Amino acid sequence: MGDQWSFLIVREFFLEGSRRFSDLQDQLGLSPNTLSARLKKLEEAGILVRSMYSTHPPRAEYALTDKGRALAPVMDALYDWGMAQTPDLPPKVK
Repeated sequence: MGDQWSFLIVREFFLEGSRRFSDLQDQLGLSPNTLSARLKKLEEAGILVRSMYSTHPPRAEYALTDKGRALAPVMDALYDWGMAQTPDLPPKVK
C-alpha cells in the first residue's frame, strides 16, 4: 500500500467494477508491466488473491482477502477526507 498505484488498485476493488486484469488496466490507465508488478506485490502481501477463470488463454481475476477487506475503514476515511478537501468535485460512488 506504500505507493500510489497499489492504493488506486485497491480502491477499484471497493468501487463497482471488474476484477480482471484488462478491466483494471482500462480503469486505471496503467501499463501492463506496472499493473502486473503491483498486483503481484498486493498478492504477496495477502491483500489480494488471484484465481484463474480461463486456461486457454490463461486469464486470472483478483479478489480482496480478509486482510484486504479490512482496509475498508482506511479507504473510507481517505475518501471522506478527500471529499472534504475538494468540495467542488463530483462525488464517486463508495
